Amino acid sequence: MKKLGCALLVLLLVSCKTKAVLNEGKAADVLSAEKIIENHYNTKIDFSSLYIRASAKYRDENQSQNVSAEIKIKKDEKILVSIRFLGITMAKALITPNEVKYYEKINGTFFEGDYASLSKWLGTDLDFQKVQNLLLGKPIDDLTKGKYTSSIVERFYKLKTIDNQTEKSFLFEGEHYLLKKQEIVQPVLERDFEVNYPNFQEVSATYLPASLLINAFQKSQKTEISIEYNNITFNEDLSFPYSVPGDYERIFIK
Repeated sequence: MKKLGCALLVLLLVSCKTKAVLNEGKAADVLSAEKIIENHYNTKIDFSSLYIRASAKYRDENQSQNVSAEIKIKKDEKILVSIRFLGITMAKALITPNEVKYYEKINGTFFEGDYASLSKWLGTDLDFQKVQNLLLGKPIDDLTKGKYTSSIVERFYKLKTIDNQTEKSFLFEGEHYLLKKQEIVQPVLERDFEVNYPNFQEVSATYLPASLLINAFQKSQKTEISIEYNNITFNEDLSFPYSVPGDYERIFIK
């Protein structure tokens, strides 16, 4: 579970200050799954690059840490996440469609590998698009390629599917059809991975999360990561520097 928490922390990790949170609508009319999906994808996120300054809190059964995070995204190409504590870089991750690289300072270790090994480590399938979507407040899956049942749960529209003993659900508010929660449950393995988006903000005519909360449950253990997006900049010419210190030890995921 310690490895799970470390990996999650690494992953989550016109200039505009954070805007006031958006008003959200309640789900009222019964809609088909196809209509909910269509309405959600009608809300576009259009950018070439994205720079996010954030604050984050990590907590498990043994520890609680507050850090700052810098997230740089070149759309559909690469993501660089830097985790800092008291101004010192403690971890850095470079994520591309083909590989994942990261290093962390406390243990002096680094990882380089593909998504197959990382997915096995985390207990849920991952690829570049899913990680990018998670940070942007979008479903990790392409909903147009699946079959879902639809319902209204409390005030949200809910889509649900069950495939190979894995349950997936997605909840949307009723005004802009923004994603409020996505969850992957594997009952046989006693795993539950969920991402909540308590509120959204409008920045440069684009809707993005103002915050997100990740909960990872594995048997009796729980890891929680909360992230606040403090400042967001669109379409700047960003650099993505990444190099592992020479004395760090490479780790492998079996």
